[in-house]
Amino acid sequence: MYPQLLAHIKKYVQLTPQEEQLLCDKLELINLKKKTFLLEPGEHCKGNYFVLNGCVRQYLVNNKLNEQIIQFGIENWWIADHDSLMTGKPSRCFIQTIEASELLLLPEKSRVALFEAIPKLESYFRIMMQTAFVASQRRIGFIFNMTDEERYFHFAKLYPDFMQRVPQYMLASFLGFTPQFLSRLRGKPHPALSKGEGSKKSEV
Repeated sequence: MYPQLLAHIKKYVQLTPQEEQLLCDKLELINLKKKTFLLEPGEHCKGNYFVLNGCVRQYLVNNKLNEQIIQFGIENWWIADHDSLMTGKPSRCFIQTIEASELLLLPEKSRVALFEAIPKLESYFRIMMQTAFVASQRRIGFIFNMTDEERYFHFAKLYPDFMQRVPQYMLASFLGFTPQFLSRLRGKPHPALSKGEGSKKSEV
């Protein structure tokens, strides 16, 4: 059994002990070293990964060979290439560990079967997808409606602990500016941060 995942699911839907066991029987526990790839372009995404411990990133490499980070995943977050899962086509992105990480893999074929056997589980994943979609919309809104400096300090206020876990160049890629610009911003004080504001959110 995986109590960390089951506790997370319980926040949204209630599974019976039998349903919990059925789910756990389909999961694969994976322990990976830092900088290990779970997915590379040309491969098919195996399924959805739930982060028990550690930190991972999903990113693309553009025509100028620059990395563009799409998503991060830390404890109690799911990460996957949903384009590959939905279309069945090879992925165009990377998923890589930033820290030594412990993950649970729910293989795609098992997920489909579990949704038929446990309808409440489908509701849980729908909520997870909606949450991720809202987070993506907000990020796009921040990029279009905030200056680079406003975007940095807003993110720092929302995710103060996360800011310390991710290398500077990765954070810059995610927020849409250069590492040099981020380095200059880090030296600037911000009133909201000096008051100790900020809380850990469910999604980046």
